[in-house]
Amino acid sequence: VQLQASGGGLVQAGGSLRLSCAASGRSSSTYYMGWFRQAPGKEREFVARISQSGGSLYYADSVKGRFTISIDNAKNTVYLRMNSLKPEDSAIYYCGADANPSMMLGGRATYWGQGTQVTVSS
Repeated sequence: VQLQASGGGLVQAGGSLRLSCAASGRSSSTYYMGWFRQAPGKEREFVARISQSGGSLYYADSVKGRFTISIDNAKNTVYLRMNSLKPEDSAIYYCGADANPSMMLGGRATYWGQGTQVTVSS
């Protein structure tokens, strides 16, 4: 599974961004797709994850109500819509895929895309 993330950038506090993660080379296994982030000096943390069907969603408490994860299986793409952004949301955002959703909650995944920088100015 290859993942390609895009959509990061610089935005003012209160603004919005949408990240995209395009998947290719998927196997016959069922995977959960997720978004993670890593700020300077901090460990990578879980942000949100979604099942391939889109029926199972889970968010970190810090982004609940502000971020929305979605999936377009026709395009093999997962999105993360980020609203009401705060300076503390600034980080490198990574998309990941794993068959085990529980592992994702610990910031881990089997497959990773490259990161995309999100910077929120105050």
